[in-house]
Amino acid sequence: MDDPLSTARTLVEACRRLVDGAVARLAADSASDGRVDLALVDREQPLAYDLATTASQVAAAEQMLSYGERGSFEGLLALAFAGEVAAELGARMLGREAAWGLRGDGVLAHGHAGAEALRAARDPALTEQVADRLVAGDEPPRHLGDDFEMVRRTFRDYAESKVAPVAEHVHRHDEDIPEELISDLAEMGCFGLSIPERFGGFAQEDGSDFLSMVVVTEELSRGSLGVAGSLITRPEILSRALVQGGTSDQRERWLPRIAAGDLMCAVAVTEPDYGSDVANLKTTATRDGDSYVVDGVKTWCTFAGRAELLMLLARTEPDPSLAHRGLSLFVVEKPPLPGHEFAHEAEGGGRIRARAIPTIGYRGMHSFELSFEGYRLPAANLVGGEDGRGRGFYLQMDAFANGRLQTAARALGLMQAAYDEALRYTRERRVFGVPLVEYGLTRAKLARMAVLLAACRRFTHRAAHLLGAGEGQLEASMAKSLACLAAERVTREAQQLHGGMGYAEEYPVSRYFVDARVLSIFEGADEILALRVIIRRLLAAALASDAA
Repeated sequence: MDDPLSTARTLVEACRRLVDGAVARLAADSASDGRVDLALVDREQPLAYDLATTASQVAAAEQMLSYGERGSFEGLLALAFAGEVAAELGARMLGREAAWGLRGDGVLAHGHAGAEALRAARDPALTEQVADRLVAGDEPPRHLGDDFEMVRRTFRDYAESKVAPVAEHVHRHDEDIPEELISDLAEMGCFGLSIPERFGGFAQEDGSDFLSMVVVTEELSRGSLGVAGSLITRPEILSRALVQGGTSDQRERWLPRIAAGDLMCAVAVTEPDYGSDVANLKTTATRDGDSYVVDGVKTWCTFAGRAELLMLLARTEPDPSLAHRGLSLFVVEKPPLPGHEFAHEAEGGGRIRARAIPTIGYRGMHSFELSFEGYRLPAANLVGGEDGRGRGFYLQMDAFANGRLQTAARALGLMQAAYDEALRYTRERRVFGVPLVEYGLTRAKLARMAVLLAACRRFTHRAAHLLGAGEGQLEASMAKSLACLAAERVTREAQQLHGGMGYAEEYPVSRYFVDARVLSIFEGADEILALRVIIRRLLAAALASDAA
């Protein structure tokens, strides 16, 4: 293998042509009056899902090409990931070439160069080279720069000294997050990372603010997903909605206190019968004088007990034909109420009753079902005022791009924790008198875990830069999908490398495994993300390109 990066580029370019061809074919067959018709897309849902997933992988592989230019180790990782992507793409197409618009054999149809590149990327010798570097103590370089590296190390040290020691206790007993951690993170500025400076946050206009959030989130999630890694998510979502759509008074009223950590946040969007089908939500907010009266049930409202602010999406327009255009966004103010259930009476009348939903992992924040019963909200809490009425769906969707990026970062931290534990354990554990890390299969597993992590990190950082520049909605969704699926795979492999001890609660790897399972479900279930966000944008772009 003379030039790993050149070989990787050949392979990635072949994969890109395959994906673009399939997108073009599906776009042509799913168009109605020049626009994407989701009913037509839904006729081919399995293909649409596979295509969205592989498009995300190919986009990440393209980012790994520029990463591979930074050094020899980076080049090996780029080629190894290209092989992973090509292999999965080939498996998804096998026997279904016609559906993908193909007449040949996938990557191999691109001639001798494509076939040779695939063989090089899948060569066990490449995996062994990567494993040698990892076992010798090398970590995939991050190339963050001095400032971000200092931030990373600061929060890594904090996570190791303060978060990790309490993580197992909170998980096993499903307890509340210690108030000390919330206070510490507030003092460290965690809750203002993406809030503009004029409102007491740290966000600059150069686009670096989202990368700060990603770096901090990864390190806190490495300590614990449920105890610390997710604390930033909901402030990120609500802050984005307020910055984008709030009135001047609302921004001045809430953003500085969110940035300071004085107000914790939760999100009340999902309903028992309407998860990702946000347009058909039934919870109502009816205008009555200077108030809105809220009735309905919300579910999976993580951290709703401890939070002082709830971002509530409710239907303000009774006409059902308005669908998503009849939804508005509100801020509900309440006292912090610890524990697994609570009741809160509104000053103007009505109440919220809540209970925490038991979950297999992701404990500490608690996910609540909330019942709003004639709950009176001041009209001043309608985000954007009366001009914001009917804009809630759009504000929520825009704000959720932040949440998806942050969820990708959470997946990175969980993967890093699992990989670290797997490497440590396999170095110490001896099987038949030989350290586990010296077995070829162990080394292959570790190499694959590190390759996935490096690719997901690179793509997530790219999405952060794009969001900071006012773009990147598609990339944030892709990064979330890719990283969350990878986290399930990496934590599973880490648990497997522990053998029976991986199934025991005395080792943290069992917690990593159950925590990882939630990542592809919340902040946009992976299937919905693929079928309603990623593929829709890809097909729309293909149609626009054809029309140009």
